[in-house]
Amino acid sequence: MTKKAVIVGASGLIGSNLLAMLSTQPNYDEILIIARKKTRTNNVKVTQLIIEFAHLDRYAKSITGNVIFCCLGSTRSETPDLDEYRKIDHDYPVKLAEIALKNGIEQYHLVSSISADARSSNFYLRMKGETEEDIKKIGLKSLHIYQPSVLIGYRQSARLLEGISIFFLKITSPLLLGTLKKYRAISAHSVAKTLFKQSLKNQTGVFTYTSDKIKQLSK
Repeated sequence: MTKKAVIVGASGLIGSNLLAMLSTQPNYDEILIIARKKTRTNNVKVTQLIIEFAHLDRYAKSITGNVIFCCLGSTRSETPDLDEYRKIDHDYPVKLAEIALKNGIEQYHLVSSISADARSSNFYLRMKGETEEDIKKIGLKSLHIYQPSVLIGYRQSARLLEGISIFFLKITSPLLLGTLKKYRAISAHSVAKTLFKQSLKNQTGVFTYTSDKIKQLSK
């Protein structure tokens, strides 16, 4: 049986790891990348749909498959305009979930953030929490929400301060024990591996994985 995966955000840290993984696995025969610009790949399984996210509805008929992996996300430095930031991290993932339901896509996998909370006073965590809550309301058959902590991995646009922060997190992470384990830094590869593995289980319902659980499931 032909199985098709849709990856949104394939150029990001988690999305690029996931694309590389799915490209070499026999479980998916087709991979559709949805992006604003082309991703460098020559894998025969991959097709690319280049879109304007502000007009997602125009492309709805082309967004089909068995599984959607939504790895969309930005940062304040990349998107200082908070309205634009919210569109990328909230509006587009929610619209994609609505399209997934309408087109009969069985699974939706959303990359969120540790401590996401719709009632948080922090803009970023509140936005991530609202995204989770709004997608839950859509009524998808199978919704998987991943809440990774600080991500470790190669970034093309790495910044000095960010690199220093990750260095110290690598050192201090083993000191985070018990309920604090979920705040340990985690590799983007581990997150991508868990997305892939969970997509093969065909579970129904809503599932949320904090960083420590993601790490455990990736093994």
